[in-house]
Amino acid sequence: MKIHEHQARDLLHSYKIPVPPGRMITTVEHAADAFQQAVAGSPAGEVVIKAQVHAGGRGKAGFVKLVKTKDDAVAAAHFMLTNRMKSPQTPPEGLEVKKVLIAQAAQIADRAANAESRMPNASSAKEEFYLAITTDRKSRRNILIASREGGVEIEQVAHDRPDAIIKVPLHPLLGLQAFQARDVAFKLGFKGKQIGQAVAVMTNLSRLFIEKDCTLAEINPLVLTPPTAEHPDGQVIAIDAKFSFDENGLFRHPDIAALADTAEENPAETRAQKYGLSYVALDGQIGCLVNGAGLAMATMDIIKLEGQKLLESKGIKDKTIEPANFLDVGGSASEEAVTEAFGIILSDDRVKGILVNIFGGIMKCDVIAQGIINAARGFKNKDGSTGFKVPLVVRLEGTNVEAGRKLLQDAKGSLPTLQAATDLSDAAKKVVEAVSMH
Repeated sequence: MKIHEHQARDLLHSYKIPVPPGRMITTVEHAADAFQQAVAGSPAGEVVIKAQVHAGGRGKAGFVKLVKTKDDAVAAAHFMLTNRMKSPQTPPEGLEVKKVLIAQAAQIADRAANAESRMPNASSAKEEFYLAITTDRKSRRNILIASREGGVEIEQVAHDRPDAIIKVPLHPLLGLQAFQARDVAFKLGFKGKQIGQAVAVMTNLSRLFIEKDCTLAEINPLVLTPPTAEHPDGQVIAIDAKFSFDENGLFRHPDIAALADTAEENPAETRAQKYGLSYVALDGQIGCLVNGAGLAMATMDIIKLEGQKLLESKGIKDKTIEPANFLDVGGSASEEAVTEAFGIILSDDRVKGILVNIFGGIMKCDVIAQGIINAARGFKNKDGSTGFKVPLVVRLEGTNVEAGRKLLQDAKGSLPTLQAATDLSDAAKKVVEAVSMH
């Protein structure tokens, strides 16, 4: 689960990580007042206006703006709230902006004015840093990732300058320990009292990550401000933040669950969650309904394999036949949930065929079969007709398999596109062949 930047800032503040003051608005009418509040304490007299969407690329799309006047703030807010944001990370139609963050713009110290970097290739002219905690699948541990190359895409930095990245494993129970944080702060080039501030940010971020069951806690950039009378060594503050949370742990965190903005999520994935279905939309043409995550992934792999084989045999090079989704109905899905699963799959107009692959253990084959029948009888096509028009290939094995097959056979009139398969390989070949003819 993701949250908006303004929510992430509030979360950082609750864990004593400094952030510039700001306010979230939903209407243009509040922009002038929010600007006055933010600019009042701004050393540079500047305010930043940021669209609140679950996608990156806001700056290049024109949805992050620095302003110095009330009129410019109102104009920026109006632009963002009345236009859809389009970037490489959004759907082609873009995302509607319903919220805007108006915050005090932070001054950032010049890198040359601070201690020289203790890391190679740190080329940024400003004291901007990258800081994140996530799970490293290779080491199977949570890790802190840090770099002096802040304010840019960290993946590009890791690719171009891997020596500019610091990685520190976290203790599974204690998280990031103070001595580790001090070592990182030193390597990042902090000095004097800046080190204590940086250590506090890192250890508090680690505590937040563990206590809130995060999968990602990222600050980019973390910055150092110029010296002031109040902060003679400068202040270490978080400018932008991104959080993702483990949905399996949300039952422990009602406060985090309440932050979810379903309007920003894929509608089909949100719909699936209500029925306990694990669904992820992909870009292919073959919808999949499977029980068990491992079997679902194997099904997706064999669809891609058989699709590639078929196209190569026909000499077709400019086309692919691939899975349209990952959908695991689990072991205790009801007929209603199975019926809903078909509705979710067919809500994707790109789906040209469906493969049902069930190996019944706890999940009974007759429940799946009845769900298929119910879905076919209740599904309405755009032309007003009912039933499935796309090819439907079903492979059933396991608990109550004979009862399931009989139900499907008896309901053949409601399932004119149904094909039975003997095993997974047979099922994949049949659905790929059927889709290739569309």
